[in-house]
Amino acid sequence: MKRRKFLKGAVAGGVAAAAGTVSAPAISKSIKQLKMVTCWPKNFPGQGTGAERLARRINTMSGGRLHVKVYAAGELVPAFQSFDAVSQGKAEMCHSASYYWQGKSPAFNFFTAVPFGLTGNEHYAWMHWGNGMKLWTELCDNFDLVPFMRASTGVQMGGWYRKEVNSLDDYKGLKFRMPGLGGEVLRRLGATVVNLPGGEIFPALQAGTIDGTEFVGPFNDLAFGFYKVAKFYYWPGFHEPGTVGEVLLNKKVWTSLPKEHQEIINVAVDAEAMLEYAEFNYKNGDALDVLLNKHGVQLRKFNDDLLKEFGKATEEVVAEIGSKDPFTKKVYESYLAARKKLSGWSALGEQGYMNARSLLKL
Repeated sequence: MKRRKFLKGAVAGGVAAAAGTVSAPAISKSIKQLKMVTCWPKNFPGQGTGAERLARRINTMSGGRLHVKVYAAGELVPAFQSFDAVSQGKAEMCHSASYYWQGKSPAFNFFTAVPFGLTGNEHYAWMHWGNGMKLWTELCDNFDLVPFMRASTGVQMGGWYRKEVNSLDDYKGLKFRMPGLGGEVLRRLGATVVNLPGGEIFPALQAGTIDGTEFVGPFNDLAFGFYKVAKFYYWPGFHEPGTVGEVLLNKKVWTSLPKEHQEIINVAVDAEAMLEYAEFNYKNGDALDVLLNKHGVQLRKFNDDLLKEFGKATEEVVAEIGSKDPFTKKVYESYLAARKKLSGWSALGEQGYMNARSLLKL
């Protein structure tokens, strides 16, 4: 008995000793380090914290064999250089939004948000059950990237204005921050449109470099403090009815991963997409209450005449963008077909129910 115990202890000790002789670099070779650059300020509520949460989920699900390190905008590369950083292999992943890359291809707009386009729920339906994901993957393949659909932030607000806007004349020469096709619509109506990453918006608004801005909605807007400079808060956000974010991976890195690690990333992004979508929906209401009742923000609805003008300009802009090149046209036609198919059920289902619920005093 004593001999067996001795041998057992000796074997265990020998294994421990052998493990102790393995160099740190040899051990670390089994761990895949992934740098994830983002378009958001560090730990910014929603997008920034969502990126950190996604990294932790991947790290945990892989048992530490995948280790994702998050870099906020400007820590490794500027916000709007994250696409190139991943495409060129300077970083392995990015946490961003596709319409920031419309300069690479106008088709990227359709995978984030289109004015008067798909809601978040409709967008998910097009991507998963239409051919949206197939088209997006084909587009990203041209840049050595693999795309994953991140959270929708839901219907956005129309934005922050220093003064009220009641007609098209109020947009002549107005300096406004708005990305994507919504920005093109305002430019068509006479505004001077700029695109700034999140961390640069408040200083520009405070300095008067811009006269107004939109970002997402109350949850994010309260965190940025836009109410300190502009008091008129407009709705609805015609420009982004269901903005959907993205995670991009370098294609070479992706194909080098074993299938189980690829599936971990797939599942982790999907899980975080729904969690972050729920977070925006839940926290927007609380944040709006603070903005209105604590900070004296004045809520304004775009009048119907303005909304009709926005809609008219939108159809022109989107049609022009959709005919820029053969591939973008293919995406545009698929998107329009999905909007036509899905809008009927949305009107009957969710909109019909919301109209009915509005009759009650809740």
